[in-house]
Amino acid sequence: MKLASLSLDLDNKWSYLKTHGDASWESLPTYFALVVPRVLKLLDEFDFKITFFVVGLDADQPENHDALKQISDAGHEIGNHSYHHEPWLHLYSQEQIVEEFSRTEAALSQITGQRPIGFRGPGFSFSADVLQVLKSRGYRYDCSTFPTFLGPLARAYYFFRSNLTCEARDKRRALFGSVSDGFRRLKPYHWDLGDEKLLEIPVTTMPLFRVPFHLSYVMYLAKRSEWLANRYFGTALRLCQLFRVEPSILLHPLDFLGSEDDRELSFFPAMDIPYSKKERVLRNVFATLRCRFNVVTMARHAEECQRRPLPTKALPSNTNP
Repeated sequence: MKLASLSLDLDNKWSYLKTHGDASWESLPTYFALVVPRVLKLLDEFDFKITFFVVGLDADQPENHDALKQISDAGHEIGNHSYHHEPWLHLYSQEQIVEEFSRTEAALSQITGQRPIGFRGPGFSFSADVLQVLKSRGYRYDCSTFPTFLGPLARAYYFFRSNLTCEARDKRRALFGSVSDGFRRLKPYHWDLGDEKLLEIPVTTMPLFRVPFHLSYVMYLAKRSEWLANRYFGTALRLCQLFRVEPSILLHPLDFLGSEDDRELSFFPAMDIPYSKKERVLRNVFATLRCRFNVVTMARHAEECQRRPLPTKALPSNTNP
């Protein structure tokens, strides 16, 4: 059976409030104590081991230590999701990037006992400098590319629902990428780093159509029809099989939170439906995925990719388009 990697970007409540332009993010509110047990319970029921991409700032907060240790103790991989979770990472200098990574690595190693070997940029932000620093620090893979044509639409929706200043919007002008990202490769490849290479595993979008099908989009469809959401996800997996794409599928914490759990996050898509409905969708998605693919961590997916001949791509320009 072909592989599918499953990962969760463990963005915390404060990061969504910051994204929305809400000053209350500065107190670093957290929902880890509620979300993490729900995630681990479902993963255990389906016998899935996945990758959690964790923000270093969260790992430095004592109130989050127990939840993060639960993840590691359950046998899941811990990945690096930057320290400050700012989706303009591509604007950082090399010195700033090194500091982001080193602080996150130190915090995660201390709490979970794992030094990350994989990275995903916040808001799919990456650059040539980021990739060079990753390789120099011993990372085995990056998974920050998002090959879809819909990035500008997602960014426009995000700006419409936010309270951001013009300056803040300018920093986020590359958030979710550009139309040209839809032409990026869906299957894994190597970035050309001169004498060395770095593996890139894209977040999978629907083959042929290049529309997203990670769980946030599926949940949005489920608002209208669970049948439609399930058919959409199932169609995406069938196309992956047809085009021989081993999918890398993305989860977020809000996929595990319902309208009754947090009213402050109601601005986010699909946060107006109850968790009972989301849980049904999650169970259907996990069952469909398990039937068609062998679900593994990003590290295992990367290991299998390295055993095959892969194309090599030139580094992107230092700032995302």
